[in-house]
Amino acid sequence: MEDFSAFVGLSRPTVSKYFNDPTSVRKKTRDIIEAAIKKSGFRPNIFAVNLNRRRTNILGIIVPNSTDPFYMALTRRIEGIAEQTGYLAFVLSSDGKPELEERAIETFKSMNVAGAIIGPLGVKSHHDKLAKLGESIPLIYVDSPLDATSPFVGTDNRQSFKLIVDYLTRSGDQPCYFGMSPVNSNAYERREAYNEAMKNLNLEPRFVKVDPGLTWEFEKFAFDATARILREGGFPTKTVLCATDRIAFGVVAAAYQAGLKVGRGADCDLRVAGHDDQPLSRYMCPPLTTVAQNYNEIGRLAIKLLFDKLGENDEAKIEIPADQRILLNAEIMLRMSA
Repeated sequence: MEDFSAFVGLSRPTVSKYFNDPTSVRKKTRDIIEAAIKKSGFRPNIFAVNLNRRRTNILGIIVPNSTDPFYMALTRRIEGIAEQTGYLAFVLSSDGKPELEERAIETFKSMNVAGAIIGPLGVKSHHDKLAKLGESIPLIYVDSPLDATSPFVGTDNRQSFKLIVDYLTRSGDQPCYFGMSPVNSNAYERREAYNEAMKNLNLEPRFVKVDPGLTWEFEKFAFDATARILREGGFPTKTVLCATDRIAFGVVAAAYQAGLKVGRGADCDLRVAGHDDQPLSRYMCPPLTTVAQNYNEIGRLAIKLLFDKLGENDEAKIEIPADQRILLNAEIMLRMSA
């Protein structure tokens, strides 16, 4: 910055003032600085600049799996809104590993981020470290809550499973439940939501027995388990409700390889339904019946809630519940798989 100030022939405070807010200097001065930027190619180190601020314009995002289409869509939405508001969203993935989640937390502390949106690992999360980080900056949790009191935006699993269980039982054989690997609290909440929905219909819940090991490779996890189940005689019922669409992808692939026809027609051997409405769900064969999480709205509300905590003025105010937990309803997507 010192070198650039000398190059442009202006004082460092004036140059710094421009980079903090270009409209804060006179147009003539702004034109001189912008011409010098083009000629020199100078760009300030945004991290160094932010370290000198009481509150930075950097937002942190931690997701548990950067290749999961749901998290990809969610972070894209958050990044877009952050950019429009003058913030830089910095995304890190824990890749399902607690040591990487801890490193991400420490990285954001060193970057002096203004706040963060986090998809926690849940049972493996560093609760104490996250709680300590939350004492210095606002944190918003998405997809799966850290605990019962932290600010959270996500889908109402009880509503979504009631919706899909009601449909499946009315349209055919009652569904058995194929759970997800217990990588976060969704694994437990969705299992219990299915259990509750079945009991409300006076039906016996039927659970598919799978290996409880931890993995984010949901498709392989489901494919291998389904291949074993089919060799051993098949599922408890002819309708399989999966905890996520990615589980359903593995089930459908294994069923196809076993020569079974998936769908809701009279000539079909198995119905398969999912949860989430991943971007690929409508294009698989057959297209997957599922319940859709509104990831655009989850992302919008999460960053709006974060901005509210940061005291940002925003005309589009949102109504925040007293417990700071926003649960969105899911929408059923009826397709050919069930």
